[in-house]
Amino acid sequence: MRNKELVLDDGEVEYEAGPESAWGNFEDDDVMQQQSSIQDDEAKKFPFVGDKEPLSSLAAEYQSGSPILLEKIKVLDGQYAAIRRTRGDGNCFFRGFMFSYLEHILEAQDSAEIDRIKANVERSRKALQTLGYAELTFEDFFTLFLEQLEDVIQGKETSISHEELVLRSRDQSVSDYVVMFFRFVTSAEIQKRSEFFEPFIMGLTNTTVEQKTLYMDIVI
Repeated sequence: MRNKELVLDDGEVEYEAGPESAWGNFEDDDVMQQQSSIQDDEAKKFPFVGDKEPLSSLAAEYQSGSPILLEKIKVLDGQYAAIRRTRGDGNCFFRGFMFSYLEHILEAQDSAEIDRIKANVERSRKALQTLGYAELTFEDFFTLFLEQLEDVIQGKETSISHEELVLRSRDQSVSDYVVMFFRFVTSAEIQKRSEFFEPFIMGLTNTTVEQKTLYMDIVI
């Protein structure tokens, strides 16, 4: 349908945009923004970290899928008691790893592992400074992660239970900060070893690694 031409009482002509004209003003950015909004709405229906589920629930979802996939689920079922789902918002790996790691520390109370991870966090902090990051850009995220680590160590006033760990992992203010911590750590590692990662990240250079990882919604 073309634009309609309307003649007003005073003789002036006014044009009314037809569907083609209106659609022409709908830019690619609008489409992407709308798609992103839909994905965000869908993601918000699920918690950052879900409750435990038996692996049989996963097998049921893929019942009509590849026999090879079902066989792999069966193998997993023989090795693991349950699964937890994470929100599919682009940060699912970091959120899942964060919960699983802190849960392991809470249950194992492995002091040697705690010392090891603290030393690695400090190395990552120094690496970011060497790469030119101002400390104020990442310090809050590092501090919050270390606070979560300290709180799963039992026998202190600030110690938390497993139930509290689950609640914190579902708290956006905590979860998003820890995700940012992992993004900074990942960014530092990729930039330090850029030659190793170049074959895996298209267009990766020393000057574009940060932008590229931002685009991939993996590291800052």
